[in-house]
Amino acid sequence: MKFGIFYELQLPRPWVAGDELALYQNALTQMELADRLGYDHAWVVEHHFLEEYSHSPSPESFLAAASQRTKNIRLGHGILQLTTNHPARVAERVAVLDLLSNGRCEFGMGESASITELTPFGRDMETKKEVFEEAVAAIFPMFKDAGSEHHGKYFDIPLRNVVPKPVQKPHPPLWMACSQLPTIERAGRHGFGALGFQFVSADAAHAWVHAYYNAMTKRLQKLADYQINPNMALVSFFMCAKTDEEARARADGATFFQFALRFYGAAQNRQRPAPYTVNMWDEYNKWKRDNPEAQEAALRGGLIGSPETIRRKLKRFQSSHIDQVILLNQAGKNSHEHICESLELFGREVMPEFQNDPAQEVWKQGVMSGEIKLEEIDTEAFTDRYGKLAINVPPAKAG
Repeated sequence: MKFGIFYELQLPRPWVAGDELALYQNALTQMELADRLGYDHAWVVEHHFLEEYSHSPSPESFLAAASQRTKNIRLGHGILQLTTNHPARVAERVAVLDLLSNGRCEFGMGESASITELTPFGRDMETKKEVFEEAVAAIFPMFKDAGSEHHGKYFDIPLRNVVPKPVQKPHPPLWMACSQLPTIERAGRHGFGALGFQFVSADAAHAWVHAYYNAMTKRLQKLADYQINPNMALVSFFMCAKTDEEARARADGATFFQFALRFYGAAQNRQRPAPYTVNMWDEYNKWKRDNPEAQEAALRGGLIGSPETIRRKLKRFQSSHIDQVILLNQAGKNSHEHICESLELFGREVMPEFQNDPAQEVWKQGVMSGEIKLEEIDTEAFTDRYGKLAINVPPAKAG
């Protein structure tokens, strides 16, 4: 099992001068620490206009800086939005990061899930899947040692040679965002690694792992000429401390993250409020005061707790054949000091036990070769993304 760290670069209000500077510099320091501790991946999102939830519109810049301050950790776009970027610019950015990092780039792709992000770039919810799939078809010929052209419905690109080319051949490993559970099957069908959120039960994990690998091995439909990447990575809320109580006290950001997701998700087409009309941090604290039991329950989920508690939870991931666990530590107002202490404690006392797992590689090789036949499981019963510990948030009115 591999381990990654995950960054939305969240910054709740109130904002004062220097906050964004500290946010970025602290995140780079955390990434350096993770590299020294032997973490495998660092993932950074691309989002636009999402006040408080994500101040990360330019992951290629952040990851380029990280490439010069780290040596081994792989640097993941988790994800680049193919709907709000021109295909040639995507290919250029991926190649440059791969060169700067000496071949450590991971190429995650997604569509964006909000008209707040899509509309300013001339895109919409109804056509974003079509735009995504056409962009994929346009991008991958650009990585080859020749010119390419593309003439489609959404992109018309004359013959050009996109330079530079990535170090990794034929291209960096490919991933797809799976914010909705059915997208996991779609990622498998297209041959992409799946970047999703932690499943709510062992049965759900079992069902979706089977759906993913069955789609890849039996119903593969590549969107272009690329190398497939059979991998399932799940993001989980994370805070490791000496005791469960201390970890939960330090992990308030995990609940803020969930609150923001549910708050936005309750609006049609995930429309965000107009700028400066909602203070998300204030709304969260109002909800927390009114729902103390729900807030406490939410902190019992994820990988939040002592090394022994997290070790016990990780064994369930291991038995589900998950390839990578991505730890979401930077969220809400979680402090830089607590994030670093959490990474160190987990990296020292838990991670080494799970990182080398030859049985997982044997299992995966058996599945991909057809020697192991996976049951076709109906996933209809496993479409709940949040689970019984999840918080319920009504949308607030703009003020």
